[in-house]
Amino acid sequence: MDRALYVAMTGARQTLQAQAVNSHNLANASTVGFKAELAAQQAVAVEGGGLPSRVNTVLNGGGWDASMGSIQQTGRDLDVALGQDRWLAVQAPDGSEAYTRGGELSLDVNGQLRTASGLAVMGDGGPMSVPQNSSLTIGNDGSVSIVPLGQGAETSATVGRLRVVEAKPEQLERGADGLFRARAGQSLDAAPGNVLTAGAVETSNVNISEAMVNMIQLARAFEMQTKLMRAAEDNAQAASSIVRMG
Repeated sequence: MDRALYVAMTGARQTLQAQAVNSHNLANASTVGFKAELAAQQAVAVEGGGLPSRVNTVLNGGGWDASMGSIQQTGRDLDVALGQDRWLAVQAPDGSEAYTRGGELSLDVNGQLRTASGLAVMGDGGPMSVPQNSSLTIGNDGSVSIVPLGQGAETSATVGRLRVVEAKPEQLERGADGLFRARAGQSLDAAPGNVLTAGAVETSNVNISEAMVNMIQLARAFEMQTKLMRAAEDNAQAASSIVRMG
């Protein structure tokens, strides 16, 4: 009887974690460039002394949906939508290089190019800074061009290029901060050619209707597992009563 209780208990625990992942996806359904997290449960035998009679339910996390979201035209000069398998390099809070597909960019008071979450955008030579200008454009190859403040359009000049790398999903791993990094042993090179679409962003790839259905299924699974735990407890109490009567 304790085996059924153990399976139900571990299943309920992992179901709660899967529900947390699903809720996180729903909360980011409108976040630009967000990639939905994936979670699946797996039965794994518990190793140790004694007979192999216990099975643990384990949540296989860490995966993510690599499909592209839809491209939404915004008309903003600083918005960029990355192409397939193209990733924008940013400076993570710990100073390391990380990657994102969130293309809502802006300039801070010091002229540094930053993401919507405030991370510095990397150029070919480090964090990208832009001189004061009267207009700014980003080319499809990632080049950043400006018209200097007080000058005419004929003085347009390229001041740098966004660092955009080419990476397949299997070359990247997702961190707890939501940023992506190269897996151990992987070296990511700058992507050639046209790597982005200016004046547009990639929307989240979370399927809201699917996530809502998944939320209901997980809630029902948790309810079933708690019922199984109560049934196991009732059976144990009944068995104890029979033993005492004997």
